Amino acid sequence: MTLSYIVSGFAVGLLVGMTGVGGGSLMTPLLTLLFGVSPSVAVGTDLAFASITKSAGTLTHRLRGTIRWDIVKRLCIGALPAAVVSTLALKSFGTVSPEIGQIIRYSIAGSVLLTVVALIFKGRMLNWINAHPEKQLQGNKLAAATIISGAVLGVLVTVSSIGAGAIGATLLVMLYPRMSSAEVAGTDIAYAVPLTAIAALGHWWLGSIHWELLISLLIGSLPGITLGSWVARSVPEKFLRVLLAMTLTTVAVKLIY
Repeated sequence: MTLSYIVSGFAVGLLVGMTGVGGGSLMTPLLTLLFGVSPSVAVGTDLAFASITKSAGTLTHRLRGTIRWDIVKRLCIGALPAAVVSTLALKSFGTVSPEIGQIIRYSIAGSVLLTVVALIFKGRMLNWINAHPEKQLQGNKLAAATIISGAVLGVLVTVSSIGAGAIGATLLVMLYPRMSSAEVAGTDIAYAVPLTAIAALGHWWLGSIHWELLISLLIGSLPGITLGSWVARSVPEKFLRVLLAMTLTTVAVKLIY
């Protein structure tokens, strides 16, 4: 089984490296559907996995100067308290009960579908915003919208481990259309580090992290991400995103039914 986890980590890392989509939208459903890991343990383990891998990504982006720290601060103001409150709610309701497990399963499915929407319509939404500059938020309204977006992402990530990748990046593009792609990626990864770390600590407190599984996934994912990043330019991005959207849609349907 350990070898299967390593191979799965490699496969997810490869896809993440090629597409830039957050690993949670792939890893959490994979653990739940393929390996029969309980939803709460799959979420907790993936959060710990994400906090470690995104820390390395943040360091790289910091060295390149592609992180908007002012936006990271706003997102964290909303996301971190939301993660704490969500963890306390999970503790109160009982993460290991069948009812809560089913709620988490549906939350995973919903987050996966949001990721699909973000993948498919991100370009169209950005084109619409650029065509209607009067609709773009400014000043205090923009700051408030960023904090609220962070809070929504904080709940999504804590409950399902999904949302900090494609959904977070799409929200950043919608709110800050003048940011470069590198800044969007760097800022998205940077705010996700404290968010996934706090959420992972919460799940550790809840007892829903499988440490042997976590180590096996990391062994596979690190070379997978490296290889995926190398070959990304040789594979058509549109083809990859369509394939990924179809895969994630199938996953969401299986999670619900």
